[in-house]
Amino acid sequence: MSQLNSQQVALAMQELKVGVIGGGFMARTHADAIRRAGAQLIGVRSNGEQSTQRAAAALGVPAFESVQALIEQCDVIHITSPNALHFEQATAALEAGISVVCEKPLATNAHGAKQLADLAARSTAVASVPFVYRFHPMVRQARAHVQEGKLGRLLTVRGQYLQDWMHTVSDNDWRVEPALGGPSRAFADIGSHLVDLLEFIAGEKIVRLNATTSIAHTHRGAVAVDTEDAAALTVQMASGAIGTLMVSQVNAGRKNALTIELSGEKSALEFQQEKPEELWIGKPEISSVLSRQAADLSADAARLSVVPAGHPMGYLDAFAAFVADTYAAIAGKAPNGLPTFADGARACQLTDAVLESARTGEWVATNA
Repeated sequence: MSQLNSQQVALAMQELKVGVIGGGFMARTHADAIRRAGAQLIGVRSNGEQSTQRAAAALGVPAFESVQALIEQCDVIHITSPNALHFEQATAALEAGISVVCEKPLATNAHGAKQLADLAARSTAVASVPFVYRFHPMVRQARAHVQEGKLGRLLTVRGQYLQDWMHTVSDNDWRVEPALGGPSRAFADIGSHLVDLLEFIAGEKIVRLNATTSIAHTHRGAVAVDTEDAAALTVQMASGAIGTLMVSQVNAGRKNALTIELSGEKSALEFQQEKPEELWIGKPEISSVLSRQAADLSADAARLSVVPAGHPMGYLDAFAAFVADTYAAIAGKAPNGLPTFADGARACQLTDAVLESARTGEWVATNA
């Protein structure tokens, strides 16, 4: 299977029967990527009858009567349901031998996420998590910069992921309720992307952290708020490098401000998700901005650069590349940098460490 050529992989993708669990924005995003990969989107199941019918109408596919009925008809299942349902639904799919794409967090605690990662490791199915920011070409260029030794020994790291969709007291969402979203909100939702991207680009792990969290509004409507709106971390990397990370969903005017900077002995680099066509490279003598031009890119960055420079690529392109690589893995390929359930479990481990540190005020080892 690993010797399949590109045409054979494309044909294999066309034969895949894919279902989506859940509705809303993420279900639509997954559906778009499924279709761009050339697979067959055969149906959807959301949390109730009315929401399932709405999702089916929005996606233009049949509504299934149950999650199990959908799994039984699929080769791949995409899980976009509330966080508390991920563990049960992903387990059911893997035990049926079905490949799974599961939104983060894999589970509402690190123990459950590790159970899923272990189950996936024992399975012949492919199990991936949409840490899609890995799939921006300039993220792969940043990773290559590190791997080629151009950064040098890592000295400091800095990262932030800022949004404002929960800024006002009237802003509400199912994620606010721990029974649906789990004990962490902002960090499990977007902090997971930030730490995954940091470890992916740096090629090393966070070994310990100290965190504090805050709640902007004690009530949102009739719901008492127990989960964090923001988290601030000090981190130490395996190499000894130190840094700071800031995660917030209450920063006015910030829509999706994901930024990561690594500074080393030879140079520094910065990637901003809202400027995905660029990679800033800093040196003491002179700094420069590398644009997405295939002739200047590493092989992996060039592979993901699917339109000519000057034709902007963004979030949906990164998502489509992630799904295409997942399906290529199902066909027998081994695409570079595919985030698996092991990566999803790592993000849950770091989330639990953030909550523990915020509760105790102590440094927490992250068992890297």
